[in-house]
This record gives sequence, C-alpha cells and structure tokens, in this order.
Amino acid sequence: MADDQRLNEQMDQLLNHPALRMQRSMIAMLWFNLLRGLAFGLGSVLGATILVYVTVQILAQIEFIPILGVWAIQLIEQIEMKR
Repeated sequence: MADDQRLNEQMDQLLNHPALRMQRSMIAMLWFNLLRGLAFGLGSVLGATILVYVTVQILAQIEFIPILGVWAIQLIEQIEMKR
C-alpha cells in the first residue's frame, strides 16, 4: 500500500510539472514555441554577424603576409562590393 501511495504522489507531481501544464493549453504552447523560435533566430543572426566581423578583422590584420595578404585583400574587396 505504501508503494501505491508513493507512486500516486509521484504521478501527481509529474502531472503538475510546469512543462506538462503548459502543454495542456494550445495557446500557451504556441506562444512558448513562438518565443523559442524568435530567440533561436535572433541568436543565430547575432552569432553569424559576430563571426563574420571577427573573420574580417583577422583577415584585415594579415595583409602583410605576402601569399595570404593578396587573397585577404581580394576577399575584403568582394565583401565591400556586396555592401
């Protein structure tokens, strides 16, 4: 009997978990997924922007290396033309 009571208590705790309560409401679930998607999109754009910025800055600093310098200058010119 004690095991049944503990199992019932654990099931009640599980069913009252915030993640499961949110899934009971379609509007709450849609709102959560919308916010999650927006956060993912914003994070992806910001991350890519920072990565491109750092790459361009590094390439701008290696102009003095003869072989890489020419390639870096061409790459920077292509990026500047796209703007």
